[in-house]
Amino acid sequence: MYYFRPFHGLAMKQVLYDEILNKIETTRGHRNCLQDIYKEYPDVSPKTIVSITSQYKQRKTKKSHYFHHDAHRMQQYYNTYCESTRNKQQQHVILNMADSLDICPSLLARIIVERHLAANEYNGEEPPKSVVSRLMKEPRDIKDSVLADEVTKCLFADDTYGHMTDAIKHSIGFEYEFLLKQKVEECKLAYLDEEKLRSRGYDKTPDIKLDVPIAVEDCIVNWIESKASFGDPDSHQSYLKQQYWAYWNRFGPGMVIYWFGFIDELDNNRHKGIMLMDHFPTNITYMINSNTSAEDSSTNNKESAPVV
Repeated sequence: MYYFRPFHGLAMKQVLYDEILNKIETTRGHRNCLQDIYKEYPDVSPKTIVSITSQYKQRKTKKSHYFHHDAHRMQQYYNTYCESTRNKQQQHVILNMADSLDICPSLLARIIVERHLAANEYNGEEPPKSVVSRLMKEPRDIKDSVLADEVTKCLFADDTYGHMTDAIKHSIGFEYEFLLKQKVEECKLAYLDEEKLRSRGYDKTPDIKLDVPIAVEDCIVNWIESKASFGDPDSHQSYLKQQYWAYWNRFGPGMVIYWFGFIDELDNNRHKGIMLMDHFPTNITYMINSNTSAEDSSTNNKESAPVV
């Protein structure tokens, strides 16, 4: 059995978010800047600061994608790498270049691998993306040992992109979904999970669909969505459009838990049926009294049809 410690009181005002974001932008989100921000904002959870920083880097990377993937510029990056590695004493060449160019290390490493393959194995032609992707996942298969080592270091250092980072994010998301189910079962609430809902043909599904609604802070809750991230304006608006309103249309009012906090001002749709929390609620009003055990709630009652 695994237990995960939730952080409470992570919601913050827009002005504090803007202040933290400004600090991150000042350092360009450099991976070594986080300790200073932790010290400056001791009342803000480190997980919250990491999530805000990660979201900032993702937005910045999307905006600069075309700039860094210009064919002429990519060739310049590769030429610089080749010149730097001629000196066998130099290490962390791609990492240092990434810091200088303000680009995620794994993305720059992928550019270098693409140019290296084109120059050495594909007669100047573009290598298949599937080959590049495979080598980024298994850099030990890169024939050039120096480049293989450089790519490996980038993958370990990059906290924003790359398959290792994706795997970590997926794992964290799963852990908090597990925590949500654990909390729901502790409250003896019967529910259908995402897998069960999809097996019944629902295309867009929340993490939890309650068999019987509950009330939290005078709001009716039919479903609960778990987000192991911070609720910032960009991501929240995207989730509203792509997920939350679809849940509302199908299942009625519900609740989103941003485990790493959110901006207070974004919680402005409660009257419409979507409320935000940064932890599982403790003050729950039950619509009916249930004497069913948590095990019965999570298994036997899952066979009933969802309330639509």
